[in-house]
Amino acid sequence: MTRAVLSLGSNLGDREGHLRLAVRVLGRAVERASVVYETPPWGDAGQPAYLNAVVLVSDPEASPHDWLERARAAETEAERVRDPERRFGPRTLDVDVIAVCDADGRPVLSDDPELTLPHPRAHLRAFVLRPWHDIEPAAELPGHGPIARLLAAPGLAGDVAAMTPRPDLALEFTE
Repeated sequence: MTRAVLSLGSNLGDREGHLRLAVRVLGRAVERASVVYETPPWGDAGQPAYLNAVVLVSDPEASPHDWLERARAAETEAERVRDPERRFGPRTLDVDVIAVCDADGRPVLSDDPELTLPHPRAHLRAFVLRPWHDIEPAAELPGHGPIARLLAAPGLAGDVAAMTPRPDLALEFTE
């Protein structure tokens, strides 16, 4: 069994619909979903605002690479097109595998170029850490420490302040 933290983001088309699509594609694996936040773009300012959320997922049969395959399946379903010229550019749906724990609750570490775990930039992204903290306040990002401490760092304080909670856009899932 593995348990994973997945970050969801969308800033093109039906943003809310794309997040809901990701939750549908992940299906019964979804244990918890965060509040949706509206956030400024990260890494490439010339694009629309994002809707971001985090989901906690688990599956007794899933490997870490299975989570990556499921993330890509959701992106494909949302007709995501990758622009090699704009790595952090706009997208219909982005699903990132942030962290994975094994059946014993130990973090899975990987330097595989296809799936680096934990996500190599998660500690820099308020739009990942804030929603994750909302649903798992005591969580730790492997190699970086408690999420609460990361969110309090001066470098992220401005990013957190720029995030707008959107409780009107709750992500529903099957429990």
